[in-house]
Amino acid sequence: MSRTALTNVRVFDGAGLTQPRTVVIDGATIGEDPAGAETVDGGGGVLLPGLIDAHVHLDSRGNLEQLARHGVTTALDMASFSASLLASLRDQPGLTDIRSAGLPAIGPGGMHARMPGMSAEAVVTDPGQAKDFVAARVAAGSDYLKIVLEAPGRGGPELPAARALTAAAHEAGLLVVAHATSAGAYTMALDAGADVLTHAPLGAPITADDVARAGVVAPTLIMMKGVSATAGRPQLYEGAKTSVTALYRAGVPILAGTDANNEPGVPTAVPHGASMHDELELLVGAGLSTVDALRAATVLPAKHFGLDDRGTVRPGLRADLVLLDGDPVADITATRAITRVWCAGIEVTDPAGR
Repeated sequence: MSRTALTNVRVFDGAGLTQPRTVVIDGATIGEDPAGAETVDGGGGVLLPGLIDAHVHLDSRGNLEQLARHGVTTALDMASFSASLLASLRDQPGLTDIRSAGLPAIGPGGMHARMPGMSAEAVVTDPGQAKDFVAARVAAGSDYLKIVLEAPGRGGPELPAARALTAAAHEAGLLVVAHATSAGAYTMALDAGADVLTHAPLGAPITADDVARAGVVAPTLIMMKGVSATAGRPQLYEGAKTSVTALYRAGVPILAGTDANNEPGVPTAVPHGASMHDELELLVGAGLSTVDALRAATVLPAKHFGLDDRGTVRPGLRADLVLLDGDPVADITATRAITRVWCAGIEVTDPAGR
């Protein structure tokens, strides 16, 4: 088992940067004793926990390679139509570790019902379907449930079905993630009891009442900005940005998610890996401090998705690490200055910042 001592690194500890110190990589985990380890001088650089993208869509091993090169060592897939694909992408040494919702629950209308490859099994319209749908997701290995909600009457599952799906998922021990791209969908998601809301509404911001009762939000600002630009209505993005500002000021946990995808029929393509750095910059632009933007991509997604073995740099946790030649607390764009990346202790050979 290889051991490496990274000396002279300033560690992001969730509150700021430490004084220069040594971090030991002991196999797949972070160790404590540097004795006998190969020494690597970090040159005073900043060491982050591996970044966690809280919203991606995976279609190939190449996605994992791109994510890892850009310092994203964990990716939370928010819909996949192929159980065999997911099985092939799990537990790949030296690459980004994944979790997935598998097949999402959708309604009979809306964009998702028209996406190529979407299974008819995904359509849930009756509360009586909920338990069987969730049981099938558990059997297929889903790590959480994804429900694609629209405003009432706009083609997604209606509130009774959404509530039944949420209740069945919680009974099965699954977290519920709700897709919501409009203020009306946000209200429905919160009424249904979803744990995590993903996206920020375009156009009209979230209502003050919904801000006050929101739980955890992954706004995917890079996707919302792209959709606005594709539609030729960049002003729509301002509504999404306004919502994030209000949520953050209200103390709602904000997670960094990009909606990275290569899927046909999606309004805008978002690249895997590189888009995480765009998302962090947009979160800061929406009012997050640089420290809270970094927390949005490290400790907070680990906490809210139950990933207790990662998200911080601490002995005993996974050696998912990103070394930077720059200070992202002073300037969030420094997350792009990647010099080295480790996924569970295995170094990525071609990091994007080099």
